[in-house]
Amino acid sequence: MKSKFALFLFLLPFTNALFGQQKPNIVLIVVDDMRFDEWSGGGHTYLQTPNIDELANKGSNFTRAYHAVALCSPNRASILTGQYPSRHGIIDNSARNQASFMLDLFPSELQKAGYTTAHVGKWHMGNSAEPRPGFDYWLCLEGQGQTFDPILYEGTRRFQAEGYVTDVLTDKALGFIENNQEQPFFLYLAHKAIHPEVVQFDDGSSDLSAPKVFYPAPRHAGTYKEAVFDRRPTTADTHADAGKPIVQQALQLRAEILAANPEFANSMDIGISESSIRRRAEMMLAVDESLGRIIQKLEQLGVRDNTVILFTSDNGYFFGEHGFSLERRMPYEESIKAPLIIHHPGVAAPQKNIASLALSIDLAATALNIAGVPPSPKIQGTSLLPLIEGKQTTVRSAALVEYYSNENPFPWTAQMDYRVVVTPQYKYIKWLHFDEAELYDLKADPFEKENLIQAPGIEKTKETLKQALRTLQLKALGLD
Repeated sequence: MKSKFALFLFLLPFTNALFGQQKPNIVLIVVDDMRFDEWSGGGHTYLQTPNIDELANKGSNFTRAYHAVALCSPNRASILTGQYPSRHGIIDNSARNQASFMLDLFPSELQKAGYTTAHVGKWHMGNSAEPRPGFDYWLCLEGQGQTFDPILYEGTRRFQAEGYVTDVLTDKALGFIENNQEQPFFLYLAHKAIHPEVVQFDDGSSDLSAPKVFYPAPRHAGTYKEAVFDRRPTTADTHADAGKPIVQQALQLRAEILAANPEFANSMDIGISESSIRRRAEMMLAVDESLGRIIQKLEQLGVRDNTVILFTSDNGYFFGEHGFSLERRMPYEESIKAPLIIHHPGVAAPQKNIASLALSIDLAATALNIAGVPPSPKIQGTSLLPLIEGKQTTVRSAALVEYYSNENPFPWTAQMDYRVVVTPQYKYIKWLHFDEAELYDLKADPFEKENLIQAPGIEKTKETLKQALRTLQLKALGLD
């Protein structure tokens, strides 16, 4: 015991010299529905996001990051617990209010280590906005929240704020930072942007007859009014590529339902219009400004060099690829691939573009590693810090993505539960309720146009991927 204490005293001056205090501050920013390429450095055709770009230039951009589940509620739970949905139990967008009070959230571990913690923004694991354990400061939207003049809960106090929701949440985040600059803090800023305006019911469904409109801040409206997005080659309004029979079946059912209920057609925005893509881009301008304001505040307070920023989203979005639009949650790259940028000022020469497979469940382990807090055995993710530091080139040989269709928000996607295993080269998709699977060579076919599941000479690869899926699923369930 004495030797360990002596070692701690020996290392303490080096730790303080590196960060200016014993533990670094941590800011985790989650953008709602942001695609992996929906920022200028990520490849967007015309969107300009200078602050996100600068964060990536100074930090590490993970080019093969994936959502453990490509859906809002369960992936937010995965981010905050470091667990797969099959472990934490938040498997869809239905209002699992009580369950979300019982999650093992990693901010609770930071609290025990002396951090002051904050949740600011959209909770969306249940529609209740009551404070959850693990956060000293609680500022929350109710359900999906409103874009303008949102109703907020600050602790248990309910009030209506004035202004654009991204700006309102940023103001509150800045207030928390300023009020807690003297001790280590953790800030979880969960944006409503760039989600469309929608009312979601407790069963996870929403009114399909109501248009899903994207509202940028008034100062940004019309910025990209003449811009045209360079569509990916799998874009289609109403059909899927050959080799995707389950998707083709779903889109045929969608066509029949929309033909019988034409009022749904406008709300679905089939293929996603240029107007919607433009307005999403204009919404991202306020998100980028929010990041810039946070960095500026950290610099003004003299704590920027002692603050780690993690920037990601909760799921992707389709711009008509493979025939999808609002469905989001399907197993293709546009939906399951994540933007992920981490800037750690304490790492002098971070790795810039990291191609190692990463998952949203890794963020909890990463944050705790940064804080010097041992991860709980319940955390299933792996710290990404060794990748940033260049001490490792990979943390996993394959990544698992889960999806449960329990809530059935769209009649045509009912029973489309799947499991996906992604390797550095391949993606294997197993549709759980159907005797169908898909296999793609992501190096040769990054847009997933050719399903190789029946291709000659692929049997050995297919069997390897199937075995990897079995192994990873057992681990996710805790049965390995």
